[in-house]
Amino acid sequence: MKISPFKLERYFDKYEFSAPYLLSSSDCEPLRLNELLELADEKSREEWDVLKLGYTESQGDPTFRSEISKLYSSISQEDVLVLVPEEGIFIAMNVLLDQGDHVVTTFPGYQSLYQVAEDIGCPISKWEPDQNLKFQVQDLKALVTDNTKLIVINFPHNPTGALISENDLIEIVNIAREKGITIFSDEMYRFMEYDEKDRLPSVSDLYENAISLFGLSKTFGLPGLRMGWLTTQNKKFMEDLITFKDYTTICNNAPGEKLGTIALQNKSKLIQRSLKIIQSNLTLLEDFAQHHNEWFLWKTPKAGSIAFPELKIKGTLMDFCQDLVKEKGIMLLPHNVYDFSRKHVRVGFGRKNLPEVLNVFEEYLKERNPAK
Repeated sequence: MKISPFKLERYFDKYEFSAPYLLSSSDCEPLRLNELLELADEKSREEWDVLKLGYTESQGDPTFRSEISKLYSSISQEDVLVLVPEEGIFIAMNVLLDQGDHVVTTFPGYQSLYQVAEDIGCPISKWEPDQNLKFQVQDLKALVTDNTKLIVINFPHNPTGALISENDLIEIVNIAREKGITIFSDEMYRFMEYDEKDRLPSVSDLYENAISLFGLSKTFGLPGLRMGWLTTQNKKFMEDLITFKDYTTICNNAPGEKLGTIALQNKSKLIQRSLKIIQSNLTLLEDFAQHHNEWFLWKTPKAGSIAFPELKIKGTLMDFCQDLVKEKGIMLLPHNVYDFSRKHVRVGFGRKNLPEVLNVFEEYLKERNPAK
């Protein structure tokens, strides 16, 4: 299996550590270690202090998996596999797919959600949003064939911030169930819906032949722990996933699992922390885009810490973004990194320094003409 270059990660590698203003980051403001440990109860803090740095259980620490299962309605701790989020995508695609299997996927998206399948030798059909950045289920249905093996979805969506309704989600599940199609659901931005009434259930709760991905990186502000998990009610899927993991990381890091347990024991506090930051920042970003509407065609997201506005310039967005990071240290993510044809940029608004970033960005825009 040939592995294609990962454009998103390479772009971040090139600029992330040299750019002080990560306006493209999809993460919420990361917690500091001491902030997380302050949330620990006495028992958890004692366990942290005497933690042995040995090997851990391959499927994941039982206590951690028990806390994870509380995020679901039909998932037990035995239905959870703890791993690195990116690893979860790679393992699941290799377990589920063979060369020639047809895959339908939301697009644009995190590259490995479609690239791993493509590298396996699978034909890919891309379910794209309309001009208003809304995903229409009838468009997905038109892409599904009798040979479709897997439907890959990502809601709340990266990079558009789009969301579908629960009725639409159930309709997708019904399409898959009727045709015997597996669903892989990337739910890394779960619980980040701005209106709780829009909150979606996990597909692994709704469908017996689904695998869902979630983790601590986005919603809980802990990307540095590299802790995620796959959930599924399908016992055969879980057995195959665990077996494949024996050839990747084998087991997880003990500190990450213990800190992850503390985080999920305080999940409501961390979710509210993230929502408070992004909702405050979204108001600032909307005002900024409207004030500079000669540059931006703005579409307000419904969930998550990212938006995907269209940028109204005549030149290439890659040149614009590279000049921006060179001149002002502001990193934006151009559509090219997503292999997407329309002139959009991913804008992240989960960091506390957004007001400062927007001030610097405004300086840049005032110095330039959007028509050039």
